[in-house]
Amino acid sequence: MGILQYFGFGRSTALRNRYGRQLDAPSEPLVLDTPAVGIDAALQISAVWRAVEIRAKTVASMPLMVYTNQNGIRADARTDPLWDLLHETPNARQTPFEFWLAMMVNYLLRGNAYAEIHRGINGIAYAITPLSADDVQLETKIGGNDIYHYSQSDGSTREINAADILHLKEMSGGLTGISRSAFMRNTLAEARHTQSAATSLFAEGGRTTGLVGMAGVNNLKTEQWDTIQNRMDDLKSRKRTIAVLPFDAKFTPINLTPQDIELLTTRQFTVQEIGRWFGVPAVLMNQTEGTTTLGSSASEIIDSFHKITIRPDVINIEQALRKRLMTITQRRALTAEFNMDALLRASLKDRIEIYAKASQNGIYNRNECRQYENLPPFAGGEIHTAQSNLLPINKLGTQAASVSQSALTDLAQ
Repeated sequence: MGILQYFGFGRSTALRNRYGRQLDAPSEPLVLDTPAVGIDAALQISAVWRAVEIRAKTVASMPLMVYTNQNGIRADARTDPLWDLLHETPNARQTPFEFWLAMMVNYLLRGNAYAEIHRGINGIAYAITPLSADDVQLETKIGGNDIYHYSQSDGSTREINAADILHLKEMSGGLTGISRSAFMRNTLAEARHTQSAATSLFAEGGRTTGLVGMAGVNNLKTEQWDTIQNRMDDLKSRKRTIAVLPFDAKFTPINLTPQDIELLTTRQFTVQEIGRWFGVPAVLMNQTEGTTTLGSSASEIIDSFHKITIRPDVINIEQALRKRLMTITQRRALTAEFNMDALLRASLKDRIEIYAKASQNGIYNRNECRQYENLPPFAGGEIHTAQSNLLPINKLGTQAASVSQSALTDLAQ
């Protein structure tokens, strides 16, 4: 059975691992004869563009930090080569934002994102270069080795060992991620058809915009009706703002039909449907109808999006970096994490209340609270303080006596 699967025979699915080239598309269509929609066409659908953009740019905009952990104290590893690679410059051509944006676009549309890892003699990575997911094919050999086949721009194919590939998989069955664009073929086809119908609906001459009637005229010949029709079409083609009608003629405009209104409703529903595929709430896709569900405010929806959608993406990337990019020595000493504080930050009012409670209970000192707000420290602010009203009951009298004695000493001085 393994040999048959290696050469592409036998029943295979995107969730089933097999020898040979891996599958990332559905083995059977949900609706027969549904045409495939390519990536270029899919990105011309505004909802797809926005959904990919919001998730990709959100992840790419977060700084990727590298930390050391010595004796329980974590600090920025600014002198380590991994800091320069992940935080400053992944390769000679791209900034970190540009690199992760390219990776996330492939990750979201194809379910897989690939980057070639360039290592030095010591095995430590000094550059990572993104590869188009459409140009990479994973092959699993019977011996257990994974080989990535990369189709280069000159038409040749180059083999890359798994140890030199950073492979991000979205939802997957194990070896490769599932191509979202392939699985949402029916939704994309529906969006394509509705957009095409809407374009025809509002295009010039795409629908009847009105009727012209003339009182007392019932027995005009065909040629005469054609002359009137041609006259009205000529006025319309010249885009006259004021149309001169024949004597005693009346123009009656035609509003949108129920079918036209249903088409517009379908387009609104398509935005929500595409948002479900990408895990993006409608409020982030500039959809104003139906954005609040069960009384949730927009801020609550956005906060939920960061926690439910963006956070899993971040964890997936962090674990892939640790497993595939770092050496064993680096994994023991370093940690690479995205800084999500900017996304999860509360409002200024809520942050001040949090700082007040944290400083009053000795969790943070005042300088640490000021550091979170990018404010300079002040002398004495590094001291941790706590409220005296949190003392045990059996210590209250002792504390009161101590305070009274301190007050008397101050007065004596």
